[in-house]
Amino acid sequence: MGKKRNIPVHPLLLAAILAIILGGIVLSFVFYRVVYSPNTDLGDRQATHLYIPSGSSYEEVRQLLEKEEILVSSRTFDWLAQRKNYPSRVQPGRYRIHQGMGNNDLINLLRSGEQEPVRLTFTNIHTKGQLAGTIASQLEADSMSVIRMLNDEEILQETGFTRATIKLLFIPNTYEVYWTTSPRSLLNRMQREYDAFWNETRREKAAQIGLSPEETGVLASIVQRETSKRDEMPKIAGVYINRLNRGMLLQADPTVVYAYGDFSIGRVLNRHLEIDSPYNTYRYAGLPPGPITLPEPAVLDAVLNHEEHNYLYFSAREDFSGYHNFAETYAEHLANARRYRQALNERRIFR
Repeated sequence: MGKKRNIPVHPLLLAAILAIILGGIVLSFVFYRVVYSPNTDLGDRQATHLYIPSGSSYEEVRQLLEKEEILVSSRTFDWLAQRKNYPSRVQPGRYRIHQGMGNNDLINLLRSGEQEPVRLTFTNIHTKGQLAGTIASQLEADSMSVIRMLNDEEILQETGFTRATIKLLFIPNTYEVYWTTSPRSLLNRMQREYDAFWNETRREKAAQIGLSPEETGVLASIVQRETSKRDEMPKIAGVYINRLNRGMLLQADPTVVYAYGDFSIGRVLNRHLEIDSPYNTYRYAGLPPGPITLPEPAVLDAVLNHEEHNYLYFSAREDFSGYHNFAETYAEHLANARRYRQALNERRIFR
């Protein structure tokens, strides 16, 4: 056999091959860095939220990312976003961005529409304006769109509420909803929550008292404003139910405060009692037309399970404990009220 001959490789060809291999390695490294290496820098934060409004364009999303100073490199983000067709798949929502996310993970998240829910909470709400403001502060919807919905006659007819009672749909609690939830979708969710709370058992209890669920809610709102003491709520509810059954004026100070719209009033005076409003239960018999606050579930149940007694009156205790003195007769009540007024005067509380 003849000997194998070594075919010489031209130096230029060898250099070209090495350059191709090296270039491939460099390109792979660059590609890896662009796609997978961290491209978010949140400073001391481990995570932040990016809010992309409905109807946003890709350019507007880029501007948001730059404004929030989330990206290390906008150029590499843009390069990959174009290749993953993100500009035509922008999804609105509230997205949780983590420290050190790569472009690939970030773009996949934003175009997926998998937003993190908002924990929407209703507490200490008196008016529609406050309710609308609370919703608008936590969701994309603006407050005016919420108020328009709450006053829409067609929607009111569908839900069975009035302009005065529609607030009762919003039972105080914490609800998980998406930031992009529309006012009408939120109302539908609240309707389901309301119907779930007002099950057959609770509706039967309300009927036994002689109240509708809405009337129960209105009465519960008064009880809630009268006391913060949960153990006393059933007793106070019993007083009001006794007065309703006897056709007496409720004479509830919180309804007068609501009629004035000044929730800083700490002492209801005779001049306050003169206001001509259907919410002034010193002048108008029965329940006011709507709730004076959003009644909490525990207070609604306190009304449904009220104490049965003979009390017709109550007055705040003079020790300012938050509890009340109860009375069956007007004479007893006057004595209790006199002691409380004296305590107010001693503390120089005149309004």
